[in-house]
Amino acid sequence: MTSKLKTDILETVSGSGTIALTNQLSGMTSASVPSGSVIQVIEGTTATQVLTSSSSYVTTGLTLTITPSSASSKILVSFSTPVDAVSGTTHTGGDFTIYRGSTDILSRGSDTYYNNINSVNLAGYAAMSKLDSPNTASAVTYTVYFRARNSNTTMKTQHNNSQGTITAIEIKG
Repeated sequence: MTSKLKTDILETVSGSGTIALTNQLSGMTSASVPSGSVIQVIEGTTATQVLTSSSSYVTTGLTLTITPSSASSKILVSFSTPVDAVSGTTHTGGDFTIYRGSTDILSRGSDTYYNNINSVNLAGYAAMSKLDSPNTASAVTYTVYFRARNSNTTMKTQHNNSQGTITAIEIKG
């Protein structure tokens, strides 16, 4: 047996207000959804190749800005990018990390180690994610950085102009 409920107005449990229905829920805001709900998703992409032999972190060009709806929100930041390590020695490669503004939110030094074991060109993907608590309702910028393990290694992101992506998902706290 199939049942249908048809109504124009729903009243709140306390009787203090109503939620009008017009083929969708109106009156629903980010404040009224339960904790753990996805509030917004932002994506950034780039296909610009970046090379470095530096042992200091440099930007991959993957960056985005998100404005959380509340200071209690969490932001899940993730990225994936094609990478190529070119080296004349074994056991070299590079590291990747994610910054919020000027702060390394992974802050472990060598966060993702991309290892070139056999002294050859090694192509693949680098990917990682981090659940961040920026504690602000102001705009926040996330950027992916990378570095080479030594000066004998050249690291390339978005090699051959392949596309890299960075995604930020706001989750209600």
